[in-house]
Amino acid sequence: QVQLVESGGGLVQAGGSLRLSCAASGRIFRINVMGWYRQAPGKQRELVADITSGSITTYADSVKGRFTISRDNAKNTIYLQMNSLKPEDTAVYYCNLRALSVVSWGQGTQVTVSS
Repeated sequence: QVQLVESGGGLVQAGGSLRLSCAASGRIFRINVMGWYRQAPGKQRELVADITSGSITTYADSVKGRFTISRDNAKNTIYLQMNSLKPEDTAVYYCNLRALSVVSWGQGTQVTVSS
């Protein structure tokens, strides 16, 4: 079993920044992909960014140039630095870990961007 614990969400004004963290614990296969997804009210959950254990990254077009994902393999932790936040970034952000066809999710952290 893998447990994912997110932190760092909150309320911020448009143009501001937030940093999310996600710490993984439990039985973690060394080769994995960790990422951030988000779900806004009435919308489907969507990929924001992910990063492989070899630090290859993928970003949604809507966040390229504003968000940066990184990871610390020694701590089994990933981070999402979110800059130039927009009201449309408002959503619950979920941490995700994929390894050996097993997918684990965190409980989510709310990010609210006011205009």
